[in-house]
Amino acid sequence: MEMTILNARVPIWNADLYYNVAIQDGKIVSVDGHEHLQSGGEPFSFAAADEERKGTVVDVEGVILLPSFSDIHMHLDKSHSLPFAGNISGTLQEAIESYGRASQSVTDENMKERMKKTVLSALAHGTRSIRTHIDFHTRLEEDVTFRGVRMALELRKEFQSVVDIQVFPMLPYYPYDAQDRTRIEQLLTMDIDGIGGAPHISADPHEGVRELFRYAVKHNLALDIHTDESDDPQTNTILTIVDETIKHGYEGRVNVGHLCSLAAMNQKQADDVIGKMKQASLTAVTLPAANLYLQGRGDKGTVRRGVTRVKELRAAGIPVATASDNVCDPFHPFGRGDLLQIAQITGYAAHMGGTEDVIDLLRMITDEPAAIIGQTNKGIQIGQEASFMLIKAYSVAELFAQLPQTRAVYGNGQWLSKMHTAVSFSQTASESPV
Repeated sequence: MEMTILNARVPIWNADLYYNVAIQDGKIVSVDGHEHLQSGGEPFSFAAADEERKGTVVDVEGVILLPSFSDIHMHLDKSHSLPFAGNISGTLQEAIESYGRASQSVTDENMKERMKKTVLSALAHGTRSIRTHIDFHTRLEEDVTFRGVRMALELRKEFQSVVDIQVFPMLPYYPYDAQDRTRIEQLLTMDIDGIGGAPHISADPHEGVRELFRYAVKHNLALDIHTDESDDPQTNTILTIVDETIKHGYEGRVNVGHLCSLAAMNQKQADDVIGKMKQASLTAVTLPAANLYLQGRGDKGTVRRGVTRVKELRAAGIPVATASDNVCDPFHPFGRGDLLQIAQITGYAAHMGGTEDVIDLLRMITDEPAAIIGQTNKGIQIGQEASFMLIKAYSVAELFAQLPQTRAVYGNGQWLSKMHTAVSFSQTASESPV
């Protein structure tokens, strides 16, 4: 399919220009910027997918075009489990315990259907790359232990032409017994993309970090670690992660998520940690929706909210993405896999609402997370596989104010999804004076 898109706004490049984007054989072949709307082509429709036409020139009349989103921290196995895995206290601990119990009665069909629902919702909202963390409870029945990984690998294969899914099982809390190690070794023979875990919850958190690195280095796997998801400023496995990264030459291969305790540290402590993270070439992801919901549950008066120091990390030159984390489960009872919504929440939580801030927020859900997870072959740069979305908004201000649901997602040489919403008013409302 050959196609040229006329008059698109691409705010991550220049919010004041319009762009024409030409696609041939599924790849971007040219991008041209101009100051004024150009004529030509047929109007683009966000309605149900039209018939493909060779050599189509489509005029999008100034709507926003962005590279496809990359959601680099999700839990597909847990998604939409809230109906059978509640969380009365709203705490992280109860969420862990609740889902751990509920997972023992989940079937393959139930889990896969919930995972698929989340992937399709994410796709409709513009996401074409997902890194999912998967629970790996080695002390449960063997079928329960491996169910999440099996279902995620099946899903990855089924969606491979539409959404790239990376599978990162979470190794269990340290210490390990013989059964733990046997199952971990079995896991590492499967076709996974990397490993993770939440060592700060372990009985020996720092040794838990070192164990993660031993397995990752032995099997040459990337690491994506839940890091210090705690309100306690003394929770600092991040320092051991830095040491192990440098020790094993893993710079650029370790991503850290949450970093809640970093937000609770005093400025001197935080500056020291951020400097060391930069030295180790760590990348990071903030999960503001889940952490705003979970953190500070024991606080009275001034309540800590847990969202890490996004602006300070970015100012230090550390790549930082923002991501969905959990969708409709005991860890976070809301969400739809919409990274534009997550970017807006990040703006609230990290005080990022300025002109340059909102462009940074868009980068934190597009190019930057794609680079963190190595998905740099698709997007809107010349030579890349064409992978992008159109969103019916005509400025960045409108984009973040409205979070428009009218979107069209392109990839694999075709329109993969179109979502159109409209509002109608009664005659009385439409005739009322403003």
